[in-house]
Amino acid sequence: MFSHLSPLLRSERGITGLETAIILIAFVVVASVFAFTVLSTGVFSSERAKETIFAGLEDAQSSMSPRGAIIAYTGVLSDSTSTVFKMTFDLALSLNGQPIDLTPPFTADGSGTDPDVVTNPAQVTVIDYIDKNQTFPDVPWSVTFPGQDDGDNILEINERAEITVWLLNRETGTAIGTAGSVAYQTTEGGITSTDTILTKNYQFTVLIKPPKGATLNLTRTLPASLDTVMNLN
Repeated sequence: MFSHLSPLLRSERGITGLETAIILIAFVVVASVFAFTVLSTGVFSSERAKETIFAGLEDAQSSMSPRGAIIAYTGVLSDSTSTVFKMTFDLALSLNGQPIDLTPPFTADGSGTDPDVVTNPAQVTVIDYIDKNQTFPDVPWSVTFPGQDDGDNILEINERAEITVWLLNRETGTAIGTAGSVAYQTTEGGITSTDTILTKNYQFTVLIKPPKGATLNLTRTLPASLDTVMNLN
């Protein structure tokens, strides 16, 4: 019996310390790689989230907000039909944000027929007009800077820009209340038909699209009776 058990007692097969160390090192390496991958993914996600937040803040700081009411002006077509031919409103920066380029595509000097097209304007801000009958992308508009003004077309902190949106041409040599004081837009864009002029109880929207920041929407409704100058709160 002992002769049969002696070969088994002399067997030295098993796991040595070196093999155990190799297995342990392998587990540690795999765990380290996995941990590095998880941490890298988390850092990347955090960076992307931070970039998104900063982009959102930049957009908010680059936006404009209206200051005061929209003022609408009524003129008379050659057929004695009264209609709104332009509107003005003041804009300022929101949250003291980044300056916005308001280089206009048109000017208005009160001489001849306004507005006057600017040749090759460095325009980056676009204004659209929308109502229930029509859409005018990139309508004619001009700008002045009442009050504090450093002489450029950049809207900056503590400045106000008075934007004039032109839907019809203004004949400046004719009184506004007389026939023919306004005429249809031609190559400049804007209203071109008596079927789409602005009349009483007419709702419209003006969209101001700066190069950076959110689009500013201004929606107003005309009163039941058109005056020469109307304050649209």
